[in-house]
Amino acid sequence: MLFFLVSFLPFLILLFKCLPLQPLPSWTSEVTLLSNLFWQEFLYSLVKSLRNCSLLSARILSISSRMSSKRRCAPRVKIEEESLEMSVLDLPELTLECILGKLSPAGLCNMAAVCSSLRDRCRSDHLWERHMNEKWGRVIGGVAYRDWQLYSASRKGSLGGVVGSTKQKKWIGAFSCVWPLSWLKSRIEKSSKPSNSLPNDSIMSWYLSLESGKFWFPAQVYNREHGHVGFMLSCYDAEISYDRHTDTFHARYPPHGRRTIVIEEGVQWDRIRAPPVDTPAHDLHVSDCLNDLHPGDHIEIQWRRNKEFPYGWWYGVVGHLESCDGNEHFCHCHNNDTIILEFNQYTPGSKWRQASVNRKDHREEGNETDGFYGGIRKLHSKYEIAKWKQMWPTEVLE
Repeated sequence: MLFFLVSFLPFLILLFKCLPLQPLPSWTSEVTLLSNLFWQEFLYSLVKSLRNCSLLSARILSISSRMSSKRRCAPRVKIEEESLEMSVLDLPELTLECILGKLSPAGLCNMAAVCSSLRDRCRSDHLWERHMNEKWGRVIGGVAYRDWQLYSASRKGSLGGVVGSTKQKKWIGAFSCVWPLSWLKSRIEKSSKPSNSLPNDSIMSWYLSLESGKFWFPAQVYNREHGHVGFMLSCYDAEISYDRHTDTFHARYPPHGRRTIVIEEGVQWDRIRAPPVDTPAHDLHVSDCLNDLHPGDHIEIQWRRNKEFPYGWWYGVVGHLESCDGNEHFCHCHNNDTIILEFNQYTPGSKWRQASVNRKDHREEGNETDGFYGGIRKLHSKYEIAKWKQMWPTEVLE
């Protein structure tokens, strides 16, 4: 309307100038003055009303945008007494942290999908560290963590790999003559960064990789190959992967000799442990407990069939020398250079029932017939000792 009046006013002035001048009555000057005052007041009112309408519409748009963002950001809690709505993000910081700390892993994943603010909170390492220790602490060790770091670094490198960069270079070169190169580069960098992506090195990412079974990690398996009689009361290194559908593990044992990789399925949680030492399966463990061994002490000792085989850890106890009657008041076995090791899961008289090692100069000992005995570690934890007794065979072995 204002545009119409402004554009029409010059036309009226021109029209009045073109008309022949004739003497006018005296009252025409008063009418002209009234007409000018009317149009001034009308234009002023029109501009004022238009300005008020624009301010009102801007305010309505800002209120609606704030309401829609709150709707997207967080679930709401109704307060019936005051007829108000409250966002979870309006809770005190300590209260919100306490609520998130009580959520399960699935609950944290669902809450992280609500909005960007909750996504960042629900991915925090301190929230996932508790879940990591509760579920995976017994089967994850330092070696597995180092493998995870290498695995996450390789995944991070693969996202910006050489293939992708060469493809980008080709079509950047083709279009750089048409469009500014800096603009193309900035667009590519923005598009190459996935929005809302989970950091590869976060504890949440580690937990979800374990849960999905994508990450194979080093551990040790009691009584390998479904409790085969040849591996009773032993614990062997393997790479394992979790199967969330059966809540069990797949175990992949390394090849040895002429034997290829062996894969065992359906391994239960109670047969898995984190490696107690970082000694690789083919290396001799350095024994630092020989001078502290006394009859009755519980031990694990490395043993392998031949030089091509990896070591396994076998459970045993320290026994008495033949010259000792076993009376603890007169026993001097701990002062002798020879240590007797007993494997009581085997029947008396079996060649596997007993072995001896040198206390002062113990290295790998044995032969191709009886196998080779390696390093020894003393068991101090009641949990470890109870675990071996839990694995005890139902029948005495020959």
